[in-house]
Amino acid sequence: MRLQLALVCDHAEQTGDGKLDIRGVFNDLAAPGFPARHDMVLVMTLEWSRDDIGLYDFEVDLTGPSGQSTVTIQGHSDVDRRDPDHPPARTQIVMPLQGVVFPEPGEYRFGIRIKGRTYEGPSLFLIEQEA
Repeated sequence: MRLQLALVCDHAEQTGDGKLDIRGVFNDLAAPGFPARHDMVLVMTLEWSRDDIGLYDFEVDLTGPSGQSTVTIQGHSDVDRRDPDHPPARTQIVMPLQGVVFPEPGEYRFGIRIKGRTYEGPSLFLIEQEA
């Protein structure tokens, strides 16, 4: 398994033909004060190995500058068998996150845990907006 894509954005949706339509990708946010709240969408694409078949749980954790977790999300993916002459199985995850709280300015990182391994996801840097 490999993490093929991981980002945060304003809007994302899966199209009828299997594509991801992604708008407003960002890595930095300015807030008038802290704690700050922000809505966002976490987008991930997981590409599975040929021997990955079945149900796999995953956990996404957003950790702040102090090392404290601010958001933890759990989910799962059902991976089907693929013939060698077809593309590998891929899971597209579009996860709206409403009202995420950022207690302090600084760097926040997403960690994605699947199959006992943690993958580094996108990071966000929060700054206090000047008046």
